[in-house]
Amino acid sequence: MAKRVVLIVIDGFGIGALPDARKYDDPKDVHSHTLDNTLKAALKAGAGVRLPNLTGMGLGNIEGIETVEAVTAPSASYGRMREASIGKDTSVGHWEIAGRITRKPFATFPDVLPPKLLTRLTSCTSRAILGGCVASGTEIIDDLGEEHLRTGSLILYSSADSVLQIAAHEDVVPLEELYKICIKARSLADGYSIARVIARPFIGSVGQFVRTPNRKDFSVPPPPATLLDILKEYEVGVAGVGKIGDIFAHRGIDFELHTDSDSDGIEKTLKAIEYFEGREALVFTNLIEHDMLYCHRNDPVGAGGALERIDKGLIRIIASLGSDDLLVITADHGNDPTTPSTDHSREYVPLLVSSGATRSGLREGLALGTLDTFADLGATLLAYFGIEEQLDGSLFEY
Repeated sequence: MAKRVVLIVIDGFGIGALPDARKYDDPKDVHSHTLDNTLKAALKAGAGVRLPNLTGMGLGNIEGIETVEAVTAPSASYGRMREASIGKDTSVGHWEIAGRITRKPFATFPDVLPPKLLTRLTSCTSRAILGGCVASGTEIIDDLGEEHLRTGSLILYSSADSVLQIAAHEDVVPLEELYKICIKARSLADGYSIARVIARPFIGSVGQFVRTPNRKDFSVPPPPATLLDILKEYEVGVAGVGKIGDIFAHRGIDFELHTDSDSDGIEKTLKAIEYFEGREALVFTNLIEHDMLYCHRNDPVGAGGALERIDKGLIRIIASLGSDDLLVITADHGNDPTTPSTDHSREYVPLLVSSGATRSGLREGLALGTLDTFADLGATLLAYFGIEEQLDGSLFEY
């Protein structure tokens, strides 16, 4: 039977600060732990979070997790991974999962974006700029949205990550125009070593602005020969669900399924699994709501609810897989919604690897301990398909 791997990245699902977190401007005197702090805060607010499927797989057996109970016979192999790349960004996290460690940092801007960049963007788009600073995305839209509606100027901002974000009301700047503006910004951003340009469309009226699912990322290309590139070279199918195509600059992917919610992401993951029935393939899914809608807004109750919905969706994914398939669940970075920061946090990420054998009860999952790099996952998945090409990580037994 042909082997398939379903690799699910729960965006921002960290499980404890890395020893070097302070070097990456994580909040001082605060220990980031996205999972534990989220569940504790949600419980305190009267919204206890239940994760029965992740618990059964062994989430609570992973070192450093206090809020999820350990089980005596986890159905998946379990452990955690530390990030070896320089950064705590979506792009470098996913690239490292795909086997390539980023050793040169992308540019970040602690206070304001480069004035010359803003001037050049104004010139090539014929639209003025509002903002141009480091800000929370929802707050800057609330602060500048009324002026944007009146003037048609673009709202630009950045964060602790290497990003240039361009926000515009869909009635003022149509989506296609906004995307074209972001393509122009992408060409300018290359000269400033900026990892991602992000289109941030929103709708609504003053005081009631809401960002829409029509976000689109324009990433600098990933390092050469990632897991995705190699699989495609060896004619192993690759589907990118969610923003995976954007993160990898649409390289190494047979087809992309964009999503407007995590529930849509689960449905399209199932469609991709069905599409690859009888064929070796990787279905690579990013579930974004936990990070984008809740953690960046310091909303632990919402973040806990997002985790519950993902947990529930796992039932159908597990049921869709055969005995030769793998289900892998991990994350790309942390994003603790209980700290003063609204940015990503540099944390360990969980690793759960469930095979057909573990699901059928033939053996329990193994304790994987702490892997030195996310790239160990990419290298191990490559070997699972019997491919002997080299990635940056090392193999692990699962």
